[in-house]
Amino acid sequence: MSTVEGGITYLSKQDAVIDRIIASGAKPTFTPHKNYYQELVESIVSQQLSVKAAATILKRFVDLFPGDGFPSPDQILQVDIEQLRGVGLSRQKASYIQDLALKVIDGTVKFNHLDALTNDEVIAELIQIKGVGVWTIHMFLMFCMGRLDVLPVGDLGIKNGIRKLYNLDHLPTPDEITEIAKKNNWHPYESIASWYVWHSLDNKPALD
Repeated sequence: MSTVEGGITYLSKQDAVIDRIIASGAKPTFTPHKNYYQELVESIVSQQLSVKAAATILKRFVDLFPGDGFPSPDQILQVDIEQLRGVGLSRQKASYIQDLALKVIDGTVKFNHLDALTNDEVIAELIQIKGVGVWTIHMFLMFCMGRLDVLPVGDLGIKNGIRKLYNLDHLPTPDEITEIAKKNNWHPYESIASWYVWHSLDNKPALD
């Protein structure tokens, strides 16, 4: 079974550029969990917001519903979009969250089988949700599901980091990022290599 420690050891032997970052002593932090539905709702809420603003709106959103836990899909569909907008969500995000709740209820999107799917199959499943794009799913795969072999080619931090680390004169395209990962043998630990690229810039994931 693949592990972070195993990935660090592997990458240090495969890619001299990544090895230099590994030598700094930093270690990737992946804390997988099973709250897939909640993770996706929070991802929609947080899109294009600062961490602080997202946390504020998310708290207001949760407080809108009775009980101590995270609102269920049924609860979300019991409130109208204007109530969701009242906690700071845009009309578009409110509609996305309701779309997710509806797809969970009608079975279009299921979470209990995701662990058995490949990365591409997870993308195909979750891309059906309005407001959830490939970048969001890449982050979901890496930081929620704990998949260690994900290459987020649409991430701005990855593009900036690779341009700097590999001495490019331009931001790399997704195809170029894929080629660099292949050339330097990042598979099957692309998530770990990507984490070190972010770390090299003291950066965090960011959609281009």
